[in-house]
Amino acid sequence: MQGKLFAAAVALSMGACATGASYEVSDEVSARLAEFERTGDMTTCLNVRRINKIDALDERTFLVTVGLNDYYLNELSRDCNGADSTFNRLQYETSISQLCRNQIMKVVDNSTGFTVGSCGLSSFERLEKKIEDDDEES
Repeated sequence: MQGKLFAAAVALSMGACATGASYEVSDEVSARLAEFERTGDMTTCLNVRRINKIDALDERTFLVTVGLNDYYLNELSRDCNGADSTFNRLQYETSISQLCRNQIMKVVDNSTGFTVGSCGLSSFERLEKKIEDDDEES
């Protein structure tokens, strides 16, 4: 009987973890993403030689600039502790010339060099920069 109660308690606690609160994007992140149109075009890898910048908009949302005018969104399934702090940097290692889904991104403290967080990347969604409309037409 005790074994069954323990199993039920474990099952309930696992269910509670799986049904945690949904993630809400901040107004600041929403404003930044409003500059782009989501295309729905997904890719699993990006060529590291073409990546110019990876901005952590928050701990779950990375904006990747490829070349001069290509943008990709990587939305993580879990928080990447400290990724959006100005005191930290993102760091990754790869044995191939690609940054791919499921690859580990480390969050490193700039002053100490210690890893303060890490996370696995998701697929990359291609974004298109919105063209600003001129509302002067009458």
